[in-house]
Amino acid sequence: MKVHDAPISRCPVHQGATDLVDPLLYTDGDAHAVWQRMRSLDTLTRQEVDDKRGFWNIVGFDDAERVLRDTAVFTSERGTMLDLLGTDDPAGGKQLAVTDPPRHTEMQTRLKKALAVKAVERQKDMIRPLIIDLISPLGDGGTFDFAEAMLAMPMSVTGTMMGLPSTDWPWLSRLTTVCIAADDPDFQDPGGKAATLETAHRELFAYFQDLVRFRRDNLGDDLLSVLISTEFEGRHMDSGEIVANCYSLLLGANVTTPHSPNYVMAQFIDSGVLEDWAAHPEGNNTAVEEALRWASPVNHFLRYATQDTEVRNTRIAAGDAVVVWLGAANRDEAVFPDATTFDIRRKPNKHIAFGIGPHYCIGHSVARITLRILFEELLTRFEDFRPAGKPERLASNFVSGYKRVPITARAR
Repeated sequence: MKVHDAPISRCPVHQGATDLVDPLLYTDGDAHAVWQRMRSLDTLTRQEVDDKRGFWNIVGFDDAERVLRDTAVFTSERGTMLDLLGTDDPAGGKQLAVTDPPRHTEMQTRLKKALAVKAVERQKDMIRPLIIDLISPLGDGGTFDFAEAMLAMPMSVTGTMMGLPSTDWPWLSRLTTVCIAADDPDFQDPGGKAATLETAHRELFAYFQDLVRFRRDNLGDDLLSVLISTEFEGRHMDSGEIVANCYSLLLGANVTTPHSPNYVMAQFIDSGVLEDWAAHPEGNNTAVEEALRWASPVNHFLRYATQDTEVRNTRIAAGDAVVVWLGAANRDEAVFPDATTFDIRRKPNKHIAFGIGPHYCIGHSVARITLRILFEELLTRFEDFRPAGKPERLASNFVSGYKRVPITARAR
């Protein structure tokens, strides 16, 4: 697999050996150095995966914004993850993430309202004790795996908002992590990646099918009930559409919420950042946004061109795949001055960690409020954070994150 830098003629003029599909690049390598080189070019680069599949790389902020906003030219309906490159996502047109406007707009209306800032603000009293319960063991004086707690956090919050039994949360959390990191040996079954994904998808979808059947006759005010009772195109969602969107909600929460705090703790625990943050709680919101920019937990989004077009002096043919690397766009020096510095006071900070355009993450308000509460509680309850072992990255080309961050701290 090779990356090619291609001019307007589409003829490769430079050839390198970097494989952007390889999950090990994001555990043992330096993707940001690769992306920085790509941003310096006046053309796009292309990677050929095999004789039939390849994709163009979008690494600049303006190019990323254009591709993600223009759903007429760059569709998401064939799939949004590199693991599906060259095949059509069976959830296309059913799941919000792989449905384009105008159908996407109508489908998401009620769910978007249920997840709006005002609605989520009312959930603070529910979110705070869940977070306190997760981080409380940090004060016991022993080694605490911060990443393990953070990976459990989104399920605690989203599981409550969806009305899912708490006894199912650990199992659901692991399954959703498997779906985004099936290359990781800690989450892969003995049968290999394909078998791991097949099993995880089958179990998740069967779980939600059973739950939907039960909940149809027991509606409440939770998000699952919102999906069941939502009407669009003059009808209710069918079971397949509801299940696909339940899966999408859990997957989105599991990607976006845990990894920015994991990044902060893994990379800045002994840098003075946490002490500065704790001393200036009035800047919590700004600091959270910088954590999101820095981590860019969703590593990429896949799109397909619906027509011949041009991006950065490069012709893209109808049907070509393009991959937007969010972490690359969020370190674009043309948009973020001193982009490689983690600055908790950075303003403005128009990062695209949640995407941009029609597919802007529908759960961004939940994620932001959860993260703000997390750092409020973490930095007022504990101090003297110290590493207690080597952090370990999650092996995935889709999610940028950590699976282990051992630390210690003292209760204030």
